[in-house]
Amino acid sequence: MRIGAVFPHQEIGNDPVVIRDWAQAAEGLGYSHILAYDHVLGATHESRDPELWGPYTEQDPFHELFVLFGFFAACTQRIGLASGILILPQRQTALVAKQAAEVDVLSRGRLRLGVGTGWNYVEYDSLNESFSDRGVRQEEQVEVLRALWAESLVDYRGQYHKIDRAGLNPLPKRKIPIWFGGFAPVAFRRAARMGDGFIYGGGHEDNLRAHQSMNTELEGSGRALNEFGHEALVNFQSGAENWRSEAQAWVDRGADFISMRAQRLQGVGEGLSSPRAHIDALKVYWEAVGDLSDGVGS
Repeated sequence: MRIGAVFPHQEIGNDPVVIRDWAQAAEGLGYSHILAYDHVLGATHESRDPELWGPYTEQDPFHELFVLFGFFAACTQRIGLASGILILPQRQTALVAKQAAEVDVLSRGRLRLGVGTGWNYVEYDSLNESFSDRGVRQEEQVEVLRALWAESLVDYRGQYHKIDRAGLNPLPKRKIPIWFGGFAPVAFRRAARMGDGFIYGGGHEDNLRAHQSMNTELEGSGRALNEFGHEALVNFQSGAENWRSEAQAWVDRGADFISMRAQRLQGVGEGLSSPRAHIDALKVYWEAVGDLSDGVGS
């Protein structure tokens, strides 16, 4: 199992030197990858019909994911770059393919693209994309991404996409892995059909239950369990007394990755007081569990 770190969007601030220092600290300590979240816009929750129920508002800052990964590609050497998750259906597919390919080229093959459907319909509306059909569109988007990364000229006709003998240049030099994330059974089913792996983003016990549900879907789809990846997010706020046992639980489950998150979370605890505290948290957590990590990479 490899151990990554969740980029603390909400609390790291905007100083590029601090952001660089955080990423280089993670790499220097031995973390295998940086996992970053994705939101283009935040929105107030007040007076919405239907209700906007998600955990973030316009007060929560998020650095743009592909720009951030380009920055990390330049200021680090080996640490992997994983989206956890990119809200794929609110973005144009060919543009995502281009951006992801460019990050993979410039990072020398360090990208792992985690995708999901998201919850913020205001964000979808503002980006001029449909919220109601986001799940089925995402399935076609994954097909299109893989085609665009594999072929110099793509001729594609689908329900939502038309590409007439066009392609990306430069192409990535490898098959970029596509992982899924989410909480609903449909996300597990979709991942079992199309994904290279799954990212579990809930609390510890919820993630263990989701892992079992995912394995059930894989078995039902005829997928080999050892050919599908698993990653769980684990919480710094769980406390030092729980860090090792929670990480060991995922070693015992045969997970490929865990990622430690230390930012503010609903129902878990407050975030850390400063960017320096987030860098210190990387060190403290690694000292507690780093010997459970067996390698590097995304």
